[in-house]
Amino acid sequence: MTAFPARAVVDLAAVRANVAALRATARSAEVLAVVKADAYGHGLVPSARAALEGGATWLGVAQLEEAFALRDAGVDAPVLAWLYAPGAPLDRALTARVDLSVSAGWALLEVLDAARATGVTARVHVKVDTGLGRGGVMPRELESLLDAALAAQAEGLVDVVGLWSHLAWADAPDHPTVLAQAAVFDDAVALAERRGARLEVRHLANSAATLTNPAMHYDLVRPGLAVFGLSPVPHLGGPADYGLTPAMRVEAELVLAKLVPAGHGVSYAHAYVTPTETVLGVVPLGYADGVPRHASGSADRWGGPVQVGARRLGIAGRVCMDQFVLDLGPDATEVAGDTVVLFGPGADGEPTAEDWAVAAGTISYEIVTRLGARVPRIHTGTTTTQEGAR
Repeated sequence: MTAFPARAVVDLAAVRANVAALRATARSAEVLAVVKADAYGHGLVPSARAALEGGATWLGVAQLEEAFALRDAGVDAPVLAWLYAPGAPLDRALTARVDLSVSAGWALLEVLDAARATGVTARVHVKVDTGLGRGGVMPRELESLLDAALAAQAEGLVDVVGLWSHLAWADAPDHPTVLAQAAVFDDAVALAERRGARLEVRHLANSAATLTNPAMHYDLVRPGLAVFGLSPVPHLGGPADYGLTPAMRVEAELVLAKLVPAGHGVSYAHAYVTPTETVLGVVPLGYADGVPRHASGSADRWGGPVQVGARRLGIAGRVCMDQFVLDLGPDATEVAGDTVVLFGPGADGEPTAEDWAVAAGTISYEIVTRLGARVPRIHTGTTTTQEGAR
């Protein structure tokens, strides 16, 4: 038990099972488990290892430091990293055998410089902006970028192993932009192959497309949120509908329970005032720990949901930096040290990350990834190879 009076318990067996389910859904496509942002808040290295044990053959991260952390921990699987700025330590990335995304001419030039400096042939995935309007080379500029990359490939400096893109509306599989982006992507692949690229992998599908759109699977799918058991399409189905189990449970101990009179203001600005004599409970988690301030409660509505015993309650008053308050009711018997569950898989009636997303007007991705660094992650369901990563 740590000194911090709260924890995120992460079930790595659930991560393994989720990846196995995604692997079955992907059929002939390989699975790249996206473990960026500390594995969506679940713990980078333990989650990555669990994903590989579940059947993933690739890992994906946004930042180079995440890739380096995996390599430093002894994770040997193929890793793709895609978000870096000019001057990034690409020489270290090549030495660590990290595949790199290339979205612009400057990026290719810096990859080539790193290849010359290290003597390591860079493995690159050319990213195309098929319509998201974010990362990726524009289609009109793709031919020149490909020609430069393939010329460098002839010199042994790079190997163009992948071509990829990202969907803007994957959570609406019938949306016209999905088919439009796929058409642009297919044209890009055809162009790359005509120009002489020998692609190992073509990849477009994130979690939503992996679960709902088999036509987008290509050679490799890139689920992230679904690896951790959350549904990227809650309007279409919850985790159980896709054979997934949420892996994270966040809980805390009450640090105070006290009787207060009717009309007692609660937390900053007294957004909530007790309607009767009641017991207030103080939970030692706040917005510094990732509890959304938007999930504060007021006189006319409860805030973010929690489970106390068998009861579903909500935050009373404003979420503070380090704590929030519950109105436990006039007959409450809870005392300091009793457990409050913020969210979990939902199997025992506790709120889920999706419930919190609804309460805060956001998405479950944000709920799990915003969990603060001072909240300990406790990993269960470990295997022998996982023990060193706990």
